[in-house]
Amino acid sequence: MSKKKAIIIGAGIAGIASAIRTSKLGYEVVVFESNANAGGKLNEKKIGAYRFDMGPSLFTMPQYIEELFELSNKKTSDYFRYKKCENTCNYFFEDGTFLSLCSDKEKNHKTILNVLGVDPKFYKKRIKNSAFIYGKTHKIFLEKSLHKFKNYFTLDTLKSIIAIPKLSIFTSMNKENERNLNHPKLIQIFNRYATYNGSNPYKAPGILNIIPHLENEFGVFFPENGMYSISKSLEKLAIDLGVEFRYNSKVEEIIIEKNAAKGVFYNSKPYFSDIVINNADVNFTYKHLLKQEFKTNHKKREPSSSALIFYWGIKKSFPNLDLHNIFFSEDYKSEFETIFNTKEKIPEDPTIYINISSKHNKSDAPEGKENWFVMVNTQYNQGQNWESYRKKIREIILLKLSRMLKQDIGELIEEEDYLDPILIEKNTSSIGGSLYGSSSNTKFAAFLRHPNFSKIKNLYFVGGSVHPGGGIPLCLLSAKIVSNEFIST
Repeated sequence: MSKKKAIIIGAGIAGIASAIRTSKLGYEVVVFESNANAGGKLNEKKIGAYRFDMGPSLFTMPQYIEELFELSNKKTSDYFRYKKCENTCNYFFEDGTFLSLCSDKEKNHKTILNVLGVDPKFYKKRIKNSAFIYGKTHKIFLEKSLHKFKNYFTLDTLKSIIAIPKLSIFTSMNKENERNLNHPKLIQIFNRYATYNGSNPYKAPGILNIIPHLENEFGVFFPENGMYSISKSLEKLAIDLGVEFRYNSKVEEIIIEKNAAKGVFYNSKPYFSDIVINNADVNFTYKHLLKQEFKTNHKKREPSSSALIFYWGIKKSFPNLDLHNIFFSEDYKSEFETIFNTKEKIPEDPTIYINISSKHNKSDAPEGKENWFVMVNTQYNQGQNWESYRKKIREIILLKLSRMLKQDIGELIEEEDYLDPILIEKNTSSIGGSLYGSSSNTKFAAFLRHPNFSKIKNLYFVGGSVHPGGGIPLCLLSAKIVSNEFIST
């Protein structure tokens, strides 16, 4: 008896995880990817002697990666090695304040007391609250489909419902942080976690204060060979399981017959299967891959924020910078209003994020030099003049960094490239170059994300644009939800 066939559209991290899980369920799996390699947003770029990770700079919850190797009866270390970072983030403020937080909770408490001069008990309470939200919600909000009726009749769901008054659903992240923290710089730090899923802390519900728990409780991690090695390691695992990857193979249409997915057209040729798992951006899918009669099945949501990213080869090492660095602006609220509410206004002093993977992976830059991934959060593309925007932002960034690091950074750049929302959309088919699918700036955003299934039989959805959301752990969980709740049943 021949195996059932499964098609995966897109070799992003969720697509690869879906291929592994579907293969273990006994399917013959083919992955179609329009680009020349796997990874999606979790990719790499090489410029001269420098290597850069293009997407996430570190990861949390490594158990979801290890789970794929355990499921496949493989030893993780034979494919993938990583380490926990001692420092989670360095924070630089315009007034000269420097705050370095780490994986040691007690050390963080001392740092807050010594640097900010405030009692760390409020910080402890905020971290404890994040753990509470995680404990009451992760099994229903993150690990199961929110769109299957039967999932609401469980003990875990009952616990979540009882806890609703304490989950801060009806207030914003910022209001909760202002109410629970005793220093404006701590409020800035905790508001920053909204950017982890492209949200505005002044609009996003307080339940998103779950995010700090992932970093502060589980820690942050970095692979031995850079973030892109996550994609490459899982791709190798999938190939070892018999999965076929077809690169430079653009899917042009999902074949639907009698309201059931039957395969795809790619490179103008049909390929038939029993199921189709879509890892492409959900808005792109309904716009380009489904015929007109199915487009009404999807209501487009407001895209998340995007980013303007510079890749700089720096001909000097900075001992005070670690893997993960945030340079805060003073007027944080105004910056978020600019990102989420306007098309053209450029923040005068944006918050800058710098990742330097060569601190942990020496081969990413020549000796004595560093590879800088420099990112500013921006609006998604709505027709802005991105060339003008990029040049102005570059100028502002260099002035800010040179001022705060007391060094002319511009004269240290010897290699350079960039990504803007237009290029992000071109490379990943994410609408407007949004990094996290739809925004989470409403109270019920979690319930409004596209489900992992559709009204079309045998068509499933994974990745950052659908439930449970963007980021490596949630993308991996989307693949697990489809495998456990739809395909295996």
